[in-house]
Amino acid sequence: MLGEILAQTLVGAGRPALHKPGLGNTGILEQALASGAVDLYPEYTGTIVRELLKREGNPSLDELNRWLAPRQLKAAVPFGFNNTYALAMTAAKAQALGIRRISDLFKPAAAGLTLGLSHEFLQRADGWPALSKAYGERAAAPIGLDHGLAYDAVAAGRVDVIDVYSTDAKLGRLGLTVLDDDLGFFPKYDAVVLMRAGVDAAPLAKLAGSIDAATMIAMNGEVELDGRSFAETAKKFLAGGFAATSPRAPASGAASAPQRPQATLLERVFAPDFARLAGQHLLLVFVSLALALAVGVPLGVAAWRWPRSEPILLGAVALLQTIPSLALLAFLIALVGTIGVVPAVLALFLYALLPIVRNTHAGLQSVSGGMAQAALSLGMTARQALRHVQLPLAAPTLLAGVKTAAVINVGTATMAAFIGAGGFGERIVAGLAVNDSSVMLAGALPAAALALIVQGAFDLAERWSRHGRPR
Repeated sequence: MLGEILAQTLVGAGRPALHKPGLGNTGILEQALASGAVDLYPEYTGTIVRELLKREGNPSLDELNRWLAPRQLKAAVPFGFNNTYALAMTAAKAQALGIRRISDLFKPAAAGLTLGLSHEFLQRADGWPALSKAYGERAAAPIGLDHGLAYDAVAAGRVDVIDVYSTDAKLGRLGLTVLDDDLGFFPKYDAVVLMRAGVDAAPLAKLAGSIDAATMIAMNGEVELDGRSFAETAKKFLAGGFAATSPRAPASGAASAPQRPQATLLERVFAPDFARLAGQHLLLVFVSLALALAVGVPLGVAAWRWPRSEPILLGAVALLQTIPSLALLAFLIALVGTIGVVPAVLALFLYALLPIVRNTHAGLQSVSGGMAQAALSLGMTARQALRHVQLPLAAPTLLAGVKTAAVINVGTATMAAFIGAGGFGERIVAGLAVNDSSVMLAGALPAAALALIVQGAFDLAERWSRHGRPR
């Protein structure tokens, strides 16, 4: 929401701006900012202090900028609200168990409660690791849960406690009780704009102090609960449409924004952006697959040709599969100095290597040594025998590996949306942001259909290679 407001404000001031929504966690954004792939983004002071600077306390904006100066960064345009972390549970359960404070969760009576915490909160320096150290260990470890799904999970009783933001639209709508941070663990999370030091903040100056907590809750409610788009809600805010918002106004903003009819799932799937997203998805899959073929087949041949290298080569490509996708994307952003298509293609290329390398090696091993000897007896060189005899005989197994890599890449390519590379993952990320299952399905269903189409195309190619062109 804040990103859309920033983009529209810059465009209105005559400054070209490209908004890349749905980028991944703080680590990815930090790398993108440091590399110059993005120039600015909305951030919270508590996150800057603890996650980026690895410090403590609640510094003033001037002091924060002194800390940021060595990184060639600065913070500006304090929006006017504090979006702090909190822990919440249903009012009924909190009352039944007598839980009012975070410290109550660490008492023996609360040991049976299930905590469903966002994956980022579980890893952040200002999240669960430090909070559990401050309040004490619990017998049961929390489970990881996407923030967009957490409210439905706690309302349905699948988890008992979730982490929330103080400006979340659903807090009041679902009647949740926010537990008192009785040790004062959570720092202030004042919303600001974090930017590269050379960026001119003047066109954004009018946004300083323009959004209080009630206004932020109302805007979140219009998008998440009333079905309006981020762009529409940002335009309404900049036109003064939320000027009358007060702490007593409905959190959903429904008093000023009537709900609009929801699009059907079919309409969402074939929305105007379908062709663009499909093209981006196919580009990511087949460029990365071509690179994996160009590298993976020679590596498979090398592992077969020189048996001593087999455990090293196969082990190395297998190890790549164990690297979490977001961690790999963050590393590649730092390596190539940009976000978007390039690091996404490189990550998919690395994930596609294992089935291609392994199946090339296995296919060549399945070719009898007598065939190679016959080729050499006919005067072929070892290279000619490999090219004209052994690789063609190994082709069905090799092609099965390529098919596996392609199908896997269709699914994995949805992660590329977290670094601005597009594809159907954009819809999944957008759906998670507003907890809208139909938006998520509008991205997941085309991706699944594309995987089936790709698999069918390779199945046809396999039959073609074995029996000749079908009539």
